[in-house]
Amino acid sequence: MENGHQFQEVSKAKYDCLLFDLDDTLYPYSSGLSVQTAKNIEEYMLQKLCMDPAKLPEVNQSLYKIYGTTMAGLKAIGYDFDYDDFHRSVHGRLPYNLLKPDPVLKGILQSLPIRKIIFTNADHSHAIRALQRLGLEDCFEIIISFDTLNPSNKVNTHVVKDGNESKPVSAEIFDFYKYVCHPDSDVTLPKTPVVCKPFEDAFEKVFEIADIDPKRTLFFDDSTRNLLTAKRLGLDTVVVGTSIRTTGVDHALESIHNIREAFPELWEESEKNEIVKYKVAIETSVIA
Repeated sequence: MENGHQFQEVSKAKYDCLLFDLDDTLYPYSSGLSVQTAKNIEEYMLQKLCMDPAKLPEVNQSLYKIYGTTMAGLKAIGYDFDYDDFHRSVHGRLPYNLLKPDPVLKGILQSLPIRKIIFTNADHSHAIRALQRLGLEDCFEIIISFDTLNPSNKVNTHVVKDGNESKPVSAEIFDFYKYVCHPDSDVTLPKTPVVCKPFEDAFEKVFEIADIDPKRTLFFDDSTRNLLTAKRLGLDTVVVGTSIRTTGVDHALESIHNIREAFPELWEESEKNEIVKYKVAIETSVIA
């Protein structure tokens, strides 16, 4: 106490960072963009990697579930292709007009007095185009994308004819389809060289790049597997796109628009601290 005045300490907010997935989180799955993405991936697998068309849907979905992205899975099982070529073929042809401006979400995000960061498995170009269509390009401090975590790989994707089949020149392909048909076998799946969610090394790189304290971060994603990894690493987690909270996940939001009603403390804590700072400034002025 000094001259009858006691300085009030500004309380430390529970969260100092909000980490957001992009696709099917900041816009709903019902937009149809993810469905088109899956179609483009299957076309790439057919036309560029010469895979069996009858196996594409099942292999695509299984690789996605196991490795976090189909690309990461394809790299794991031995396919050799250029990252940028893949992204141009998959995201470069997307009908972004399916995404509409979201002024409600923009208002919510801009009113949030806290760091906001994008963490997506997609490439940077896709993230920028999607955010621009949504009108959210100015709402985030940084976008951490596939490009951020993975250096470019320029490779030759020539194929050679083997009977009636075309196969990548340099790749020894793991027979993933047999694993899909017999998932209980004791076969060990190969690891992917791609750094992406849901793997811990991807999150740890994000923490380092953006100077994030996981214990003071709230993470929003539509993927339960991504959220469970985040939870193991200390983040508080929110599944978006459902009102049903999965075991191991902290919160569930039917829509990203429900942030304010679900987490009013994000605003209240900041308002309380601003009041305290104002009082401290007045007391300091009186003492001076």
